[in-house]
Amino acid sequence: MTTYSHYLVYPEGDMQEAFHRLRINDLVDVNGKPLALPLPTVKMIVYRVYKITNNEQRGENITKYHLELVRRDEMLDHIE
Repeated sequence: MTTYSHYLVYPEGDMQEAFHRLRINDLVDVNGKPLALPLPTVKMIVYRVYKITNNEQRGENITKYHLELVRRDEMLDHIE
């Protein structure tokens, strides 16, 4: 039996379990919840998935979504 785990890796190195599958360039909030575009405001903490790594071992498959902080000026492109 194989177990599948998904983790968010924040820029500081902290890790948190992810409850959603993500893709490159997906935007998520500070808790890892995917955000719908357009964003309601620039006054929020937003991360972008910039890399996905997959580590397969016997009986275990670990997917890590590496995040980068989105700057305010970049968020302006995603505002209503």
